[in-house]
Amino acid sequence: MSQDNATDVSDSLTDSLSRRRFLVANGTAATAALAGCLGGDDGDDDSDGSDGGDTTDGAETIEVGYGDYETTISTDDLPDELYVYAVQTGWSNWDAVMDAFEEEYDISLFDDQRTSGEALTNIRTNHPNHDYVAYNGAYSVGLQAWDEGFTTDYKPKGYESVPDEFKTDDGHVTATRQMTVAINYRKDVYEERGLDEPETWEDLKQPEIAQDLAINVPGAGSGLNAMLSINHAYGGDLDNLDPLFDYFDDIADAGAEHRRNLDQQFTAGEISTYAEYDFGGLSTKYNSDDIPEEDVGVVIPKGPDGGEGATQVPYGYGMLQDPPNEEAAKLFMDFVLSPDVQELFFDGFVRPIRASEDEVEAPEEFPPSEQYDDAAFGIDQAELLDKQQGIIEEILERSPLPGVEA
Repeated sequence: MSQDNATDVSDSLTDSLSRRRFLVANGTAATAALAGCLGGDDGDDDSDGSDGGDTTDGAETIEVGYGDYETTISTDDLPDELYVYAVQTGWSNWDAVMDAFEEEYDISLFDDQRTSGEALTNIRTNHPNHDYVAYNGAYSVGLQAWDEGFTTDYKPKGYESVPDEFKTDDGHVTATRQMTVAINYRKDVYEERGLDEPETWEDLKQPEIAQDLAINVPGAGSGLNAMLSINHAYGGDLDNLDPLFDYFDDIADAGAEHRRNLDQQFTAGEISTYAEYDFGGLSTKYNSDDIPEEDVGVVIPKGPDGGEGATQVPYGYGMLQDPPNEEAAKLFMDFVLSPDVQELFFDGFVRPIRASEDEVEAPEEFPPSEQYDDAAFGIDQAELLDKQQGIIEEILERSPLPGVEA
């Protein structure tokens, strides 16, 4: 499965359908409703609700861009199909975004089933590629593409709403959504064992929890970021991983392990607690047929003294050098950052980047926003990119938990 893998409208649907399934089952209606909301700025609208106009030959003009990048494009210049790396069905609710984009602009988005790493490999091999207009995927991989000279600058409409740590000053890479490290736990098992629901990483040191606690391997993004979250919570940084290994020493004897395929083992009852992205836990809670919704808990963990304990992991995009259709690339990038489309990511259990500025409201299925405000933090993605391989190698060498090389 690739890496870059609606609100309920009646009480009767709530029990039988998740937000995700409802959206898929009713994609046409949801897309049509969304399309009616798009096209205008966040502020004053034109009299017809559009941010564009008509040229003398009947083509529509559309205002795009932010600041110095504001410009006007014509619908005459747009293609029938647009290629953006790793924009794909089955992940982060791109299905609905793709449908809404086609409904609004009559441009289909190619279903590009590949990971962020595969996208970068393809860019390296085929640059300049005369099909793809933009990279999309893990923000850190986008920074790598930027560093290797494959991207160009463009600041989309809404750029000012993206937190500074999740965009480059030159407009080459901009985050559009994020996942946050979470603790996912079996509420039914905790109740049977007489355990309080966890709130901090310190809570997981209890032998009754650590006995079947799992953390993914460092080569997996969720595993590495969970470990960096623990390290940060206990005072470490990217140059000092000692707090992480001290923590591992405390939970190793009780039975904690590194494992893969955590969702499957969780629903099967093999583990009762695991560290993952909020996306993974929420998807299991609301989409899995193998476990009752009420048996799954998802919490954004704090540090031992109530401080930061959950890193935010951004995903985003960057326009490629010499794209085959620059106008369409700009239109797509503006579209993804628009508030109405940002809300669609929530329906795939992924927090849109504009949620960081409270511009879009999280649905009730997510942990309370206060948990994110109190516990979440960002890592300098450029620094992480530079040091990541060394960090992984150190964890492989020093972790006392079984399964680290699995």
